[in-house]
Amino acid sequence: MIEKISTLFIVLLFNIFLFAQTAPLATHRPSTYLKYGTHRLGKRPDPLMQRWRDYGFGQFIHWGAFAITEGQWKGKNYPGATEFISTWNEVSKNEYESLHKQFDPKEFNATAWARQAKEMGVQYMIFTTKHHDGFCLWPSKYTNYTIANSPYKKDIVEEVVNAYDKEGIDVYLYFSIIDWNHPGYRVALKTDADKKSYEQFKTFTANQLKELLHRYPKTKGFWFDGTWDQAWIQQAGFTDSLERELRELHPGLIIGSRFRADEYGRRHFDSNGDLMGDYEQGWERKLPESIEDVHGNDWDCVMTVPENKWGYHSDWGGHVKTSVELIEMMARSVSLDGNFVLNFGPKPQGNMRPEENKLAKEIGAWMKINHEAIYDCDYAGLEKQDWGYITRNNKTGKYYLIIFNPPVSGAVRLKLLPGMGIKKVYDLKNLDTNYNIEEVYKDNKGTEYFIHLKNNPTEPKVIVMEPADQEHKSAVIYEKAKT
Repeated sequence: MIEKISTLFIVLLFNIFLFAQTAPLATHRPSTYLKYGTHRLGKRPDPLMQRWRDYGFGQFIHWGAFAITEGQWKGKNYPGATEFISTWNEVSKNEYESLHKQFDPKEFNATAWARQAKEMGVQYMIFTTKHHDGFCLWPSKYTNYTIANSPYKKDIVEEVVNAYDKEGIDVYLYFSIIDWNHPGYRVALKTDADKKSYEQFKTFTANQLKELLHRYPKTKGFWFDGTWDQAWIQQAGFTDSLERELRELHPGLIIGSRFRADEYGRRHFDSNGDLMGDYEQGWERKLPESIEDVHGNDWDCVMTVPENKWGYHSDWGGHVKTSVELIEMMARSVSLDGNFVLNFGPKPQGNMRPEENKLAKEIGAWMKINHEAIYDCDYAGLEKQDWGYITRNNKTGKYYLIIFNPPVSGAVRLKLLPGMGIKKVYDLKNLDTNYNIEEVYKDNKGTEYFIHLKNNPTEPKVIVMEPADQEHKSAVIYEKAKT
């Protein structure tokens, strides 16, 4: 018996050894089986998603009946974001929900918006079809709380989609799952009555999303918001099925990481740490510090001009970002494989506020000259420097040094990877301006150069570096310190 057990043990060990030699190496950590986790590992490889990651710069527009309040209620200033004013204890639900009867934006001109966005350098935009208050800027057949029952009456979403599409700007539809107007909406499901009402709300939400895709087939995707309530988080099976249905209705549809949770309630990333959706939506009013922070995923940053004001508020308050700050955020986003999306909040009458017009003009002037450093660009794989950011065009292979903090010495440090050399360095604004380069250091991690500026720039400056076609053989030899 002992001999038989020993023989079986030896055979078992041999089989384990054989499997170890022939089995493929694990590609990622051991995982928990998830029925409603991510639908895909890694980035989406299709052309539509590549188009998304090549945008670089986008625009967000927050607009709705909430703009009528201008962030004020009966003479009192609401300190938060205007689109949340209906939750303020100073505001009655009935009074707020009657505001849409005043919504008649005489100065709204979707064509003017789109042309301004085009001149600013925008490649895609996200528009609020419905925010948390539930007021729809399209004539939805599933509720009476829509633009059709306002003095304006016309379909604003259709006007926006068509105007931006005409300018060659892709449109994505913002949609809030939270709907404070719908009788079936619940934050949490505490009773059987809650659950019954919420089933009606789920049907309503699905119908509205499918309605948007049918009405506006030019849209490229959804940007979801308001998915943090426990009631929605607990609908893993329903939301997974709905996402699949939406994708079938609109092949190539792009959806961010906010839409749904897995069966354990995890949002953005499932319980195995894998991204849910096509890109990460976690970077709201903040930016990653390094490429490691984005974990190889596609992502976008949505940014307000003041600290936390989305829809129109008469009192921005606090720090208001300058065009240079916003251009730097854009450059940083692209250098870390992301898109940067700047928010505008039109006035109740539909015109943009003067501060936004000024920013659009200033950013547009810079983008007109330097867009090559933003469009079709991504992470360059080079060491980050204190003077600014580096992007790389994924089609031409050119590198762009976007300088915000020029060294007092006038010598811009650039460290390339082993074997990389420089073919040409020149100014993007003045293409005939070439720069002297000096090879100053080499080690097993690469070669370091100084690019000598001709003068101290007064605005964010872009230098183009074309890498050499052949492997670089450095002539610099320094003896390392003996320590």
